Amino acid sequence: MNVTELLLKYADGIKNFKGASLVGVNLVSADLIGIILAEADLQGANLMFAYLNRANLMKANLIATKLSGANLNQANLSRANLHDADLHGASLQGANLSLVNFTLANLMDANLIEVDLRGADLRGANLTGACLVGANLREEKRLYTANLRGACLRKADLRGTNLTGANLTKVNLSGANLADVTLRNAEMSNVNLSEANIVRGFLAEANLAGANMRFANLMGANLTRAKLPAADLSNAVLQGALISDANLSEVNLNRANLQSAKLTNSDLSRVNLRHANLSNAELTDAYLARADLTGANLTKANLARAELSSAILAGANLQGAILPDGKVYK
Repeated sequence: MNVTELLLKYADGIKNFKGASLVGVNLVSADLIGIILAEADLQGANLMFAYLNRANLMKANLIATKLSGANLNQANLSRANLHDADLHGASLQGANLSLVNFTLANLMDANLIEVDLRGADLRGANLTGACLVGANLREEKRLYTANLRGACLRKADLRGTNLTGANLTKVNLSGANLADVTLRNAEMSNVNLSEANIVRGFLAEANLAGANMRFANLMGANLTRAKLPAADLSNAVLQGALISDANLSEVNLNRANLQSAKLTNSDLSRVNLRHANLSNAELTDAYLARADLTGANLTKANLARAELSSAILAGANLQGAILPDGKVYK
């Protein structure tokens, strides 16, 4: 089917073009609102600035298509193949993107507000500056988990997004807005969260081994039972954060703000807490074997039953702190 035939039929009220062969067609700025192109072959097609609102593109072949600036609001692209597609600046608000193949796709500055991305494959995709507020990437029966391994989400807006169980291994989220995000049980080893806003984030049981979280804001975040061995949290803000029963072995918390943080029963062995602010922190039963607390502020911290025998406390301020034996330091 050629472009002229398609547009004439659409103008006559025909909207069902299921399975059509439209390889490499030029439909720049075309008005195709509500069109049905399920299972259609649009590989390499040019759909820049096209109006595809509420279009049905289920299982469509959209490999290497040009969709930059296109309007795909509320469209159904479930199971479509968008490998290497260009969606720079496209609007997909409210779209069904479940199980879509977005590998190596360009989604820079895309509007992904309230989209359904469950089970989508975003490995190697570029989502720099994309807005994913309210997007759904949550785990559902594990095989329905979004895979963003190696994706670029630098400075992306992910406020309130559900990323439970998502694979974010080696993802670049530097400077991203992740306030109120849910990342329970997420796989985030070697993720880049430097300077990210994760205020009130829920990261319980997440794997953040080797993560770069320098200067990140995790005020009030929940990191219960999270795994952070060898992560870099230098200069991070963790004020009031819940980090109980967590693995913080060999973590770099140099100059981090942990004021009033709850670190009960956490593994802090060999951790770097040089010049960190731990005032009023809860460290009951914490394991601080060979931890470096040089110059740390531990005023009024609770260290009851904490393992401190091999810790370095040179220059640390322990004024008013409860020591492992229950006595108050004066």
